[in-house]
Amino acid sequence: MFSLKGRVAVVSGASSGLGAQMAKGFAEQGADVVITARRIEKLQALAEEISLKYGVKCFPVKCDVTNTESVNGAAAIVEDEFGKVDILVNCAGANKGTGVLDTTDEEWDFTVDTDFTSVFKVSRAFGNIMKKHNYGRIINIASMYGLVGNTAMDVVAYHATKGGVVNMTRAMAAELAKYNITCNAICPGYFATELTVDTLETEFFQEYMKRTVPLGRYGREGELNAAAIFLASDEASYVTGAIIPVDGGYTAV
Repeated sequence: MFSLKGRVAVVSGASSGLGAQMAKGFAEQGADVVITARRIEKLQALAEEISLKYGVKCFPVKCDVTNTESVNGAAAIVEDEFGKVDILVNCAGANKGTGVLDTTDEEWDFTVDTDFTSVFKVSRAFGNIMKKHNYGRIINIASMYGLVGNTAMDVVAYHATKGGVVNMTRAMAAELAKYNITCNAICPGYFATELTVDTLETEFFQEYMKRTVPLGRYGREGELNAAAIFLASDEASYVTGAIIPVDGGYTAV
């Protein structure tokens, strides 16, 4: 079960962190992988690593997910190279700002563009390729912060965008079902990545995690892959509109 051999998977935000991990997970299951981000040098190094280790094609494409021209251009390059797209993972993201009383317009707009509007733009571009082939798996990487608030830090724009991704996933699932395209979301908990490691390593946050995460630890490298591989598989053909927390139980209590 869960072989992805012969499939083409596109992962945005794949130059590091969870995106890079999921790209490796798909490659290990036999998929050819397209990795996109703004930092082409990091993509090229990762593409070489994946190709050598897993024996699949890994194709790096520079793409700014906040820029419509860049997104559409990347989709055209991928379609020209592979002829199809079977799997799309919207993983690109970032955050600026603090709480509702202090976040500036610039910080709000940056976070909304990067974490929310980009999911629409990338899904539109690659979803139209999927539609041509009457097959697709779209996986949006939201966050457990899209399901609940938190008392550890004030990040109102991040909560808002990830909550938007959760319900956009449901709307997309309903709309795209007629094209045999499923759309689901994964809501990761605390994983150490390039963007989060400095915060997660603080004594305050480690204590907070021990109090709020039933499993009592952060997510480990690769622990998001199982959910992504499941949702990307043929076996998950009747799963759409699902929101799956991978958070050590944070949202269960």
